[in-house]
Amino acid sequence: MTHRTAKETGQTTGQTFWEHLDELRNVLIKVAIAILLCSVVAFLFKEELFSFILAPKHSDFITYHLLGLVDNQTMASVISPDAFSVQLINTGLATQFVMHMKASIYTGVFCASPYILCQLFRFVSPALYAREKQYATRMMVGGYIMFLSGAVLCYLLIFPLTFRFLGTYQVSGEVTNMISLESYMDTLMMMTLLMGIVFEIPILCWLFAKFGFLTSTFMCRYRRHAMVLILIIAAIITPTSDVFTLLTVALPMYLLYEISILIVRRTDTDAQELSA
Repeated sequence: MTHRTAKETGQTTGQTFWEHLDELRNVLIKVAIAILLCSVVAFLFKEELFSFILAPKHSDFITYHLLGLVDNQTMASVISPDAFSVQLINTGLATQFVMHMKASIYTGVFCASPYILCQLFRFVSPALYAREKQYATRMMVGGYIMFLSGAVLCYLLIFPLTFRFLGTYQVSGEVTNMISLESYMDTLMMMTLLMGIVFEIPILCWLFAKFGFLTSTFMCRYRRHAMVLILIIAAIITPTSDVFTLLTVALPMYLLYEISILIVRRTDTDAQELSA
């Protein structure tokens, strides 16, 4: 039986459990400092931060403007071009300060996330073989890009349409909508996180295919079932009454499914070539 050297595997030798624990502590300290610095910067730029966060509540947001142009060109009732107004309120004494702190921390984690991933990868990479490092790098970079893509899509399309519909919806003219700042921000953060996770589907499918849990044949066989599930999820995410908005949300999710099939098929082919 042949034994691989530390240089071939990329593993470090001679470190005790307490040395590994000390190294982990240093990584966590660096991560905490990075998040703190980014959060402090975000806290200081309050006007710019909340101008970005609250932009979808204004009728001149870029998404409403572009959809209004589509509405004028197609003469289809995609979205009402009329201006709308949703006033946010604060119901707690310290709520606005708490929301400012939460927004700053979320922004700090988001801005420091590339550094956090690099530090975590540097900590675990010595225990990985060279091939495992390649897979881990692909997963980390691909997963990060896909999560950002989902977050951007949510901010630019899904959340604005959802907020406009729910924020202006009335069961009666006698009932006035009074949306709290806390409700607005919690909904935005929750939907952004969910869409980021949804966009991880190709990465998860690739990982399951590597472990042999998923095949392209299985995904193709149940494509119709996946389409129905995607439409249901899209309807839940955007409870609007028009088909255009539903398809706008469902189309990227369906494309993710098709991309996942191609990735899994390529993985199956590579596995067959290695076993041949």
